[in-house]
Amino acid sequence: MKSQKISEAVVRRLPIYLRFLNELAMKNIMTVSSQDLGHKLDLNPAQIRKDLAYFGEFGKKGIGYDVAYLIEKIRQILKLDRQLQVALVGAGNLGRALCNYNTYLRNDMKIVAVFDAMPQKTGETINNLTVQPMSEMKETLARLGVRIGIITVPAAEAQNVANQFVEAGIEAILNFAPVIIKVPGEVRVHHADFTTELQSLAYYLD
Repeated sequence: MKSQKISEAVVRRLPIYLRFLNELAMKNIMTVSSQDLGHKLDLNPAQIRKDLAYFGEFGKKGIGYDVAYLIEKIRQILKLDRQLQVALVGAGNLGRALCNYNTYLRNDMKIVAVFDAMPQKTGETINNLTVQPMSEMKETLARLGVRIGIITVPAAEAQNVANQFVEAGIEAILNFAPVIIKVPGEVRVHHADFTTELQSLAYYLD
């Protein structure tokens, strides 16, 4: 991998490449060119080649990319060649939906623990996961080796949950609460705000 800093835009495109490559592999397609990738993904082929070149030389001129090999390499780059444990806080409708989505995830990344501050929700089962009280979070995350956390609580509670995640050693957070949370610089946060995304889509309407 080159020593220069990789932009977030490049990292966000890698899962898109991986998803399409997995589709090709399921169809027993062995090789693919950057032109084919660009056409199917509506991206500039030169951008795809540049993105991948940050991490190594994976293609062969005149042949393209070996699909299985490129899948393996992108999974390594994204650290999906190992099992990543995920914890979720907030067993409401969205939290339940994400826990149920576990069924469709690969074994390399799974929600393995779910927590909620409401006593009436603890003990409930969601897709074979038992909702635990917040008081058990730190011990559970340490025991399971969880490194990624998901927040699906109301906005007013999101920062408190983020603080508890940080204290428990979480290194990356996906925040679905409609509020900006603050964490130490070494913790990565991505915000998934449905309202913001819908509002930005509205700009493009006639």
